[in-house]
Amino acid sequence: MSFDALNQYRIMWVLVFFDLPTETKVQQKAAARFRKNLLEDGFSMFQFSIYLRNCPSRENAEVHVKRVKNMLPEYGHVGMLTITDKQFGMMELFFSKKAIEKPQTVQQLELF
Repeated sequence: MSFDALNQYRIMWVLVFFDLPTETKVQQKAAARFRKNLLEDGFSMFQFSIYLRNCPSRENAEVHVKRVKNMLPEYGHVGMLTITDKQFGMMELFFSKKAIEKPQTVQQLELF
């Protein structure tokens, strides 16, 4: 197995899926704060209620999962999924019926 193949299993993606209530001003503010907190922690919006973050290792992914758990809003449904870069690379993306390219993997430098 090559070094690149090993990286595909070491590099992780954390996906956060959520459905938050926005019926009142307080709920709207809480939903906006949750999205803002995700962005500040390095997540990118994949779809309106799906955010994702590239992590160089499983240990780093666990750190970000804990951070999301600490910023959960009082109401709503939130799910998190951690997958390898290899699994993420198998995703097929479409805009209408037209296939599109996957987001570029962020290059991370590791210092030893």
